[in-house]
Amino acid sequence: MGAGREERRVVPGKTSGFGGGASAQGRTGARKHVMAVARVKGQRAGGTPNMAAARAVARGPGADARRPLSPQAARGPRLLLLLAVVAAVGPQEGGGARLYRVGEDAVWLLDSGSVRSATGNSSAAWLVQFHSSWCGHCIGYAPTWRALAADVRDWAAAIRVAALDCAEEKNQDVCRTYDIHFYPTFRYFRAFTKEFTTGENFKGPDRELRTVRQTMIDFLQNHTEGSRPPACPPLDPIQSSDILSFMDSHSGQYHAVVFESNGSYVGREVILDLIPYDNIMVSRALDTDKAFLGTLGISSVPSCYLIYPNGSHGLVNVAKPLRSFFSSYLKSLPDVRKKSLSLPEKPNKEENSEVVIWKEFDRAKLYTADLESGLHYLLRVELAAHRSLAGAQLKTFKDFVTVIAKLFPGRPPVKKLLETLHEWLANLPLDKIPYNAILDLVNNKMQISGLFLTSHITWVGCQGSRLELRGYPCSLWKLFHTLTVQASTHPEALVGTGFEGDPQAVLQTMRRYIRTFFGCKECGEHFEEMAKESMDSVKTADQAVLWLWRKHNMVNSRLAGHLSEDPKFPKVPWPTPDLCPVCHEEIKGLDSWDEEQVLVFLKQHYSRDNLVDTYSVDQGSPGEWEGMGRRQEEGKGLNPSGKAWGHQDTESLRPAHILGPRTDLSKSLHHRLDLRLQSPQGPQTLEEAKAVVPFLGVGFSSLDMSLCVVLYVASSLFLMIMYFFFRVRSKRWKVRLYHPAV
Repeated sequence: MGAGREERRVVPGKTSGFGGGASAQGRTGARKHVMAVARVKGQRAGGTPNMAAARAVARGPGADARRPLSPQAARGPRLLLLLAVVAAVGPQEGGGARLYRVGEDAVWLLDSGSVRSATGNSSAAWLVQFHSSWCGHCIGYAPTWRALAADVRDWAAAIRVAALDCAEEKNQDVCRTYDIHFYPTFRYFRAFTKEFTTGENFKGPDRELRTVRQTMIDFLQNHTEGSRPPACPPLDPIQSSDILSFMDSHSGQYHAVVFESNGSYVGREVILDLIPYDNIMVSRALDTDKAFLGTLGISSVPSCYLIYPNGSHGLVNVAKPLRSFFSSYLKSLPDVRKKSLSLPEKPNKEENSEVVIWKEFDRAKLYTADLESGLHYLLRVELAAHRSLAGAQLKTFKDFVTVIAKLFPGRPPVKKLLETLHEWLANLPLDKIPYNAILDLVNNKMQISGLFLTSHITWVGCQGSRLELRGYPCSLWKLFHTLTVQASTHPEALVGTGFEGDPQAVLQTMRRYIRTFFGCKECGEHFEEMAKESMDSVKTADQAVLWLWRKHNMVNSRLAGHLSEDPKFPKVPWPTPDLCPVCHEEIKGLDSWDEEQVLVFLKQHYSRDNLVDTYSVDQGSPGEWEGMGRRQEEGKGLNPSGKAWGHQDTESLRPAHILGPRTDLSKSLHHRLDLRLQSPQGPQTLEEAKAVVPFLGVGFSSLDMSLCVVLYVASSLFLMIMYFFFRVRSKRWKVRLYHPAV
């Protein structure tokens, strides 16, 4: 994959991404190559807030390529390579992408195991970007965030710029704990905060580097005197009398005073720039006392006035009155030395390496692995960011599950799981559902035979030349195209769902899902604009197929050249002429579409007959579920009390067909609990409930507990029936044997 040495010719294919992930398909017979990506396991060092980065470095497309060997020479190394993949990559292969490079970027990388310890009771404030590495807007914003972190590198003792990737499945619970629903989300964390907090939202008018930097200063100044980071010097302006006292004190160190207007940030920026430097102190003063400024010879602001260690003083002469000029001059003064800084640690490249094998695929085919991996991420990561679903969110989710359950053309166990989820949601008599209960069913905690959804991320047609490219957005596009095609070719599948006869059923359901749940907020807003503009013109199911195809190509055109575009799979109009020659025609010298042929192609490409199971995870593999269970246990997030989120807080829920006639049981129990809470002993009852429920729920999911309740009630009813039966029978027996005395 090295530049100028590429042996695999890539033909432009389909590009995709809701504003983010490029999603072109690769060329048939692509040669195998290996991308070595440095992975760093973040851990705290010495008990300080210094975080080692948590994720690996995404190299450029030509950074780590290897020339393919001959089959004879490569057979042995390839076997070792496959073993390395099993050991090093495992179920996380292709999962988390890397927007920030450990040891190269000044961004502090956090994860589920470090974010709480880093931001809690820290001696420095934190600005954390919660992002998703597949989100196109996050990819596009990454250079700004890297530049910001580098620009304020010297401020680290007072405030640190960090990032946490919510696309990593191990971070799923912690992102939900911090109420992260859209990407990127920016949160400030004050220094010395002992209680759990989700942070303060960034409220700047824009996210340009200067705006964020100035908002960071405002945030530092909003700290109270007792909670201000100890390394942060005073940022408020000093008076003229203070400056005169500095001139008379002969303190033995440099003292610089930046004179500026009231709305200027230059002085405060220079103060923070000089934090890690010894033998110099910086203050700021306003230009309100014109007479005093005249005495010092200051005719314009901003200006810097320097008091030397020997007591002499004078105006600093720089080429331009800018922050960078002032800071550079002061840092270069004799005897001004930089202290050691606590910065993100560099990874040990020998110990932390991950091997990813490129998968050969046919871009004319649709891969089951892409669709199933997309469903896995959608159900277990993206939607799981919500602690519970209610109201419009629950309605959107139910409708979305209905559509995919009826139209998903994948393997039977996956379809059965979706059908079971649909049936359960349709019959559940609750208007609010904790998402943990949905996860219990998706993860098949009940171990119902024949239900399966991979917990592996395996991108095939959606793999990218770098880990952060393509992936989930690509799979989501493929899923939506597949649903529109299935609705057109199999309209009978939606009979009885309330969607029959509605040509916009899939599009409108998809639209509400993107608006409500899709993590990239900017991408969702772009899609909503396209929907408002023309979705109402769709009158048939075939028109729905073509509408989505047109809008997909519009997104490709808009994002061509964007940082989220995979350089190996450029965003070009799709299908390309080599995939569908009849789809293209030339009118008056211009390339044009034959939409009738495009429709034929789309119906064939996204049909069940074109779906290939190559690279799909083996269904029912014991290791699949065991590995998923381990990751869930290791990746548990923290609730506000600091304890792990468990299933004991999940309401007792079971599918209606399992509960049978007693679907009112949970309502009855809730009603009885409400009555008890309204009694004089209500508060005590609540405390008892809090104490008892976790104890009773140890080792059991909500579904396990609900099943126990159902079995207990059923057993009690059976014993009562048997008791009354034998009681009545015994009376009849006594009457029959009674003989009156003569």
